[in-house]
Amino acid sequence: MEKALYLIPVTLGETSIEQVLPSYNKEIIVNIKHFIVENIRSARRFLKKVEQSIDIDQLTFYELNRHTDTRFISQYLEPLKKGESVGIISEAGCPAIADPGADVVAIAQKQNIKVVPLVGPSSILMSVMGSGFNGQSFAFNGYLPVETPQRVKALKKLESKVWNENQTQLFIETPYRNLKMLESILANLKPQTKLCIACGITCPEEYIKTQTIEQWKKSKLPEINKIPAIFLLGK
Repeated sequence: MEKALYLIPVTLGETSIEQVLPSYNKEIIVNIKHFIVENIRSARRFLKKVEQSIDIDQLTFYELNRHTDTRFISQYLEPLKKGESVGIISEAGCPAIADPGADVVAIAQKQNIKVVPLVGPSSILMSVMGSGFNGQSFAFNGYLPVETPQRVKALKKLESKVWNENQTQLFIETPYRNLKMLESILANLKPQTKLCIACGITCPEEYIKTQTIEQWKKSKLPEINKIPAIFLLGK
């Protein structure tokens, strides 16, 4: 196996490995002994799900989340200098996409370390695919402001980009605030603007639906207060 920093995708929920990850990923994973992870406990669980025979106690884990001191991140790549590969595992989906793993990748690029992204599910790309919106130009905006005035201002700014630039706009919210976000969208955007709600992608509860704001107001709204969701605006 080629020595590299491998970006290892994770299932987006309790989906079977075989459904969303190629067998090639498993061949890579079983040969890696050093992992940079967002949460050690969930990373261990994922690795056992990939291959039961993996001896977790023989692996080294480096935690990378909002509590990590960025001064020490470069040390996580030390095994590569000894000829050993390193893997990055995020909580869900693809590492380095809306994920702290991007900081490690940036350091690896500066140090001329080979970076290999493995194939796996990305809720961002899959939501664009299922929305019917412009897939030639789109932007992921992460979390919008929590306070109502700032949130409304941000929503209107994104809506303006939809109509003026024909650019699809994506954003997310903490699951327990999803319904509040949906209320703000329906109360403040133009009737003709289209909204796609995509949640539970690749999972049994998968839901992807696109309608105008006017149509959403007349519809029964989905139960999304406990499910990770992506909101998309388009025309």
